[in-house]
Amino acid sequence: MPITEIVLTSLGDLIDKVTPTEPDPRTGRRRDSGVYRGDGDAGWPLFTSLDKLGGVNPPHTKADLEEHILRNFIRYSRPYLAQPASDWEVLVAAQHHGLPTRLLDWTYSPLVAAHFATLNDERRSDRVIWRLDWKQVHRRFNLPELAFLIQDLEGILGGDRPLTPWALFSAREKTKPFACMLEPPSINPRIVAQSATFTLCSDKRQSFDCFLEQNGLGSALTKFVIPAQETARFRDQLDLVDVDERRLFPDLDGVAAEMRRYYS
Repeated sequence: MPITEIVLTSLGDLIDKVTPTEPDPRTGRRRDSGVYRGDGDAGWPLFTSLDKLGGVNPPHTKADLEEHILRNFIRYSRPYLAQPASDWEVLVAAQHHGLPTRLLDWTYSPLVAAHFATLNDERRSDRVIWRLDWKQVHRRFNLPELAFLIQDLEGILGGDRPLTPWALFSAREKTKPFACMLEPPSINPRIVAQSATFTLCSDKRQSFDCFLEQNGLGSALTKFVIPAQETARFRDQLDLVDVDERRLFPDLDGVAAEMRRYYS
């Protein structure tokens, strides 16, 4: 099935559309299990920061530098990082601080995703909030329906040998494809404030949405489109419910970013 696209009219409309129509028979609650990602242009594919390194016309031109980039991050970051528990934790920390990696950022909160989708008032394009049914993705690749912790990766995905970032980086193109959701350790208050999580994919040479469609998982994605003319209204509604830089980036940078945007 293709990716479903839904046009939104308001923040309330978003909440209505992601709220399950019936309670979960096990819990009696209407809680969505999907994860969300906001982008500033509804025409953008789901590119990772590694995909975009070197530009997007064409993308993926620096994919072969993945290992070198992380090795140099490890080399130069040591004075600023506590001793990490594993190389996967290094990769998570690197992604969090802006290093290009194959990890893709998501959040459990549709409102947090809406925040990132509606930044930059000068952009005139439609915005997008992606929803991913990660449990459907796990079922397709015969993985447990649980969000993986770092320590799960080596055992569940490792096969004959533990899966490390280095093993993944050196995997051949014909390696069995997979995608999974990875919950990062709370190494920074921003990760907690943003209800952050990541997807990890075996393929670094196509966008995540194309990878899912290629593997019969287009229906795992929903594309909620915010029309360009409604962006300012969405942004004001987010400010009304205190979804802003000061709450999502709980430090001085976040305070300054909110003041700069709010009073511009």
